[in-house]
Amino acid sequence: MKKKIEEINRSIYDFKKKDNYEYKIKKGLTKEIVLEISQRKNDPDWMREIRLKGLEAYEKLSLPSWGPDLSELDMDDISTYVRPKTGISNTWEDVPEDIKDTFERLGIPESERLSLAGVGAQYDSEVVYHSMKEELSSIGVIYTDMESAVREYPDLVREYFMKVVPITDHKFVSLHAAVWSGGSFVYVPKGVHVDMPLQSYFRLNSPESGQFEHTLIIVDEGASLHFIEGCSAPKYNKYNLHAGCVELYVKKNAYLRYSTIENWSKNMFNLNTKKAIVEEGGTIEWISGSFGSHISMLYPMSILNGKGSKSEFTGISFAGATQTIDNGCKVVLNAPDTSCVINAKSISKNGGVCTYRSLVRATKKAKSSRASVSCESLMLDDKSVSDTIPVNDIQTNDIEFSHEAKIGKISDKTIFYLMSRGISESEALAMIVRGFAYPVSKELPLEYAVEMNNLINIELESKEVNNEN
Repeated sequence: MKKKIEEINRSIYDFKKKDNYEYKIKKGLTKEIVLEISQRKNDPDWMREIRLKGLEAYEKLSLPSWGPDLSELDMDDISTYVRPKTGISNTWEDVPEDIKDTFERLGIPESERLSLAGVGAQYDSEVVYHSMKEELSSIGVIYTDMESAVREYPDLVREYFMKVVPITDHKFVSLHAAVWSGGSFVYVPKGVHVDMPLQSYFRLNSPESGQFEHTLIIVDEGASLHFIEGCSAPKYNKYNLHAGCVELYVKKNAYLRYSTIENWSKNMFNLNTKKAIVEEGGTIEWISGSFGSHISMLYPMSILNGKGSKSEFTGISFAGATQTIDNGCKVVLNAPDTSCVINAKSISKNGGVCTYRSLVRATKKAKSSRASVSCESLMLDDKSVSDTIPVNDIQTNDIEFSHEAKIGKISDKTIFYLMSRGISESEALAMIVRGFAYPVSKELPLEYAVEMNNLINIELESKEVNNEN
């Protein structure tokens, strides 16, 4: 039985601006290019050394021997630094009109007014706007762009930068260390609870380029924070690359929720890396929605080093035609009484490939710990692929562990039932898919849940899919 999905306008995300940059570095990756980026950033000596170590490691490391085929990605066709024609501003009216129009169409200023304690906006390789409510500054919260943090808080940044994610972690982390630019730095002092979320939004506009933002967040003892990350890019007929890095430090009895809605264009290689270290009694929550990109490889990792620390991951991936979304989660339980919950969902259609890849490692230190893993896949036709590749490394007998995996299709009976209640065929299918995604959307602030549902509708647009019982 064929279900035709009504076409939905994607122009809110796929619009593109003229590639009107101040400077775009030549394509490729050489020592000269790395040193030029470092010079343009006015790096201190220690940061320049990190960049050169990153380049050295990148040249030695091979592409991953597992996962999606990355052979189409050619660094000789990628420019690693693009500077827009503006500096950073903390006043929205001072942002250039073409850049301001981009973010206004994406709803960033409105979101700031309605529900956010602070906003950062990055355009290509530079943060162009940053703002935080004054009451947060008065109680010691730091929220700034990463490069300002290197200059203004060098001791703090140097202590944590590229420590939870080592430079040699994998080839694209090494690349990131060599050419990183932009990103966000957050420090929440002891006992401070940031009641409204902070958000950073990353927009890649320039074709045949990469975005390599670095996000570093430290939530000190007894503090709490919700941080939201949004990403998008227009579609081009040549490949772009995203290889950002997120480092999260959750101190004793602290709490951090990190929410991401990624909507990269389908010419993007999304090779991002995210890790968190959690101390005694701390909690990290990952909320992840992955839409778009040609190939995505992303596995947020929690390292539970403190007694009673917790990790929760709730994520959804959507793969359509020409897309391979290889996502998942990694957790290391490395202390007594730790716990993790993983709830991953994926949707594939029109020949898309979704792979759930995970690692749960309980070391000998993880006495009296608990781990629960659930992954569910929904395939909307007979051409699509869904794979589950879990690795469970349990080194202690004193642990409660469960793993559940489900793969299914939408039945004609369900569609017929909804249609008999006066619901159109296309909306019936969309309702079922949105219901499948509900565990993720319900964890997001209202406006971001609406955005995610809109993205689901967009991904279901215009193509015919076959559904069988």
